[in-house]
Amino acid sequence: MADSSSQPSVMSEQEKRASLGLAGIFSMRMLGLFMILPVMSLYTEHLNGITPVLLGLSISIYGLTQALLQIPFGLMSDRFGRKKIITIGLLLFVAGSVVAALSTTIYGIILGRALQGSGAVAAAIMALAADLTLEQNRTKIMATIGISIGISFGIAMVLGPLLASVVGLQGIFWFTAILATVGIFILHNVVPDAKKLSVHKDAEPIPALMGKVLKDTQLLRLDFGIFCLHLVMTAMFVVLPLVLRGKLGIAADHHWMVYLPVLGLSVVAMLPFIILAEKKRKMKVVFVSAVAALSLASLGLYLFSGHLWGMLGSLFVFFTAFNLLEASLPSLISKIAFAGGKGTAMGVYSSSQFFGAFCGGLMGGLVWNNYGLASVFLACGGILFIWFIVALSMKAPRHMSSLLKHVEIETSEQARQITDKLLAVKGVLDVGISVDDSTAYLKVDNELLDELALEAIIPTNQATG
Repeated sequence: MADSSSQPSVMSEQEKRASLGLAGIFSMRMLGLFMILPVMSLYTEHLNGITPVLLGLSISIYGLTQALLQIPFGLMSDRFGRKKIITIGLLLFVAGSVVAALSTTIYGIILGRALQGSGAVAAAIMALAADLTLEQNRTKIMATIGISIGISFGIAMVLGPLLASVVGLQGIFWFTAILATVGIFILHNVVPDAKKLSVHKDAEPIPALMGKVLKDTQLLRLDFGIFCLHLVMTAMFVVLPLVLRGKLGIAADHHWMVYLPVLGLSVVAMLPFIILAEKKRKMKVVFVSAVAALSLASLGLYLFSGHLWGMLGSLFVFFTAFNLLEASLPSLISKIAFAGGKGTAMGVYSSSQFFGAFCGGLMGGLVWNNYGLASVFLACGGILFIWFIVALSMKAPRHMSSLLKHVEIETSEQARQITDKLLAVKGVLDVGISVDDSTAYLKVDNELLDELALEAIIPTNQATG
């Protein structure tokens, strides 16, 4: 009934190659998308027919195609193969970058950005990562990929302005095409081939579970949160570079001097709050306070849009809260999602994130067009206040960990019997067993868990938290 072989927790060489290779692919793709944020509004002013709304759309249109296609791409990878679908996605990204690089109109850039987003390979990459790792090491590779995204954002905020000052906007698009091409090389020469494809409920969306996820009001609160977070971030970058250059007199090629210290200090500043939330179990207090701080920081950006130190202080608070929430939201999804539903919950969450980015560009352009540059910050503060009200009603998440255990079962009846036994174990809070991939997905409280009783039912050490 169970696989009794004990598996080591140390990652194998193949798992390390997969971790570094897939994180590299993911980060290169996101770097190409993020580098546009701090420079697009500065380097498209000369284009005929440019308007604030079209500018906002050119920044955020990738979010729409990404939101619409990332789950279908993941499902296609189950059928046609991970590497094949990821390669197609990266080629679409290359094509979009080339179209944007060759464009002399804002419409061509919008088309290129839409093509970039259509290469929505996130779910397929996560599925391949799960194929190439043992259950107990899966969290490590997912964490590596997550960290690489955060690093990419920080690098993009500094590298984008520097690179644009030398090669212009078109040069950045050519650079992103090169990055995606390198990603294809890494995929086929560094990342190992999976011996078999499996459906992993903890790593990819499952259509049959979509209804249950969409009915979970706690998960929907988090989906609304990431929607608002990326809406505000994208809307802000529609106008922030122009405010820095116009009202504060900072030359475009010096904007990196603003982003580098602000982002660096904000990462350091958020760490104590992460510790407070996770170690002291103050997740809700820290989370809600961060949303409030983000809203106040947006108000500060509006009030101090013509004052250097006021802007710098507001940006520091904004990015401290932003980084804290960006790190906390996936953790909350993992804690709140029902056993076996994490992959589906993350799929909906990611789609909400990218749709928020799309709406943010449109909102930023519309508000700027009708009310002026600084008014975008005020609108962002209002949206964040609505999120703050929604966040107040969330339940404090239980301090749970996820465990995966391999079980040899063939029928739903066997799965039901094991589920009943596991739910009787002290510290086991939720159980989902999949016959398809022979995996038991458990949510447990590690401080209460009766490990001996759990071991007696499934005598393995194949767990990951």
